[in-house]
Amino acid sequence: MIPTGVDSLDSPVNRSPADLRPRTDGRLVSSQVWTHAKGDGMTERVALVTGGASGIGREICRALAADGRQVAVADINETGAAETTAMITEAGGRALSIPMDITDSDSVIQGCLATTDELGPIDILVNVAGWDKFMRFVDTDEDFWDRIIEINYKGMLRTTHACVPGMIERGWGRIVNIASDAGRVGSSLEAVYSGAKGGTIAFSKTLAREVARKGITVNVVCPGPTDTPLLGEIVGANDDGERVIGAMANAVPMKRLGQPEEVAPAVVYFASDGASFTTGQTLSVSGGLTMAG
Repeated sequence: MIPTGVDSLDSPVNRSPADLRPRTDGRLVSSQVWTHAKGDGMTERVALVTGGASGIGREICRALAADGRQVAVADINETGAAETTAMITEAGGRALSIPMDITDSDSVIQGCLATTDELGPIDILVNVAGWDKFMRFVDTDEDFWDRIIEINYKGMLRTTHACVPGMIERGWGRIVNIASDAGRVGSSLEAVYSGAKGGTIAFSKTLAREVARKGITVNVVCPGPTDTPLLGEIVGANDDGERVIGAMANAVPMKRLGQPEEVAPAVVYFASDGASFTTGQTLSVSGGLTMAG
């Protein structure tokens, strides 16, 4: 399906987003340059959000849609993704549920292609999907390390590797990676997770330098302790979970956990046209838990 009002710069005739095909190296490249602008007859920019089925990812999807973006809600949890999509469409936005397993490169490619076919080229990529479990490092094993890294770090690499070439070709893009304050200052019982999120921050800064002259920005949002379904699962699965969360909340100057909807506005800013001169930055949304500047 061709999105209404999308024109290539070199022709007034619409061209199919099916022209976005996987390269032999697994990335996606568009053979077109697409324009996007607000106003009659023009499409809104397309955002792909991983982990959009619940929690912070869901609220980011809703906030981007409220800001006028078309949103691809990507998640391995198809039921949750469909619920997020329904929330957006019922509010008058446009959204699409995309089944995606970020630990599987083929799934990522197919999800990106499906997004392009239905909504248009991906202009905004928000990597939210993540997973963790409270464990002392000495009690972890390589299977645990691999799962943490596959989801929290390599999943981001897969989606970014798929989307960046098209952004470069079109000369515009926004990438927002959701890391964690654990990646900035560490967090007890989250050694491997903290390492993966620290890697996310370092990767984002490096990529920001590489694409700075291509019209693409790359930034990081680091939530502090946030009241999400994932946090509830982590706490419930660990005997020390309640104590750790209590200590985290007590360490926050505001003396409470954050809410998912409090994280989303930072992402909306980084994804905006107005953030064109802001790149390589890390913003904590943590009630003052970490203060840097």
